[in-house]
Amino acid sequence: MKIKKGDTVYITSGQDKGKTGKVLFVNTKDLTLVVEGINMKKRHQKPTQKSPKGGIISIEAPIHISTAAIYSNTLSGPTKLSFNVIDEGGTKTKVRICRKTGEQI
Repeated sequence: MKIKKGDTVYITSGQDKGKTGKVLFVNTKDLTLVVEGINMKKRHQKPTQKSPKGGIISIEAPIHISTAAIYSNTLSGPTKLSFNVIDEGGTKTKVRICRKTGEQI
């Protein structure tokens, strides 16, 4: 997968189109992401010992991975990724590269 936990993503479609946020969780089986502050849903919380008040809380719901693109700070917008293999002292590591600027993400 090109998008990982902790990446900043740009939302390309849906009700939150044009917003950016940090990836909190990636589900590789269902190809979904949970992004901070994106796709907020209301949930009714019953009073418990942890939260004695209860009430209505807002939580992030998952979105499909195809509606998000990696956000590049240098371009101030979305970008596509490519992969390169770098050989450092006999160990090969796979790194993500921004296609427009060529910088490592």
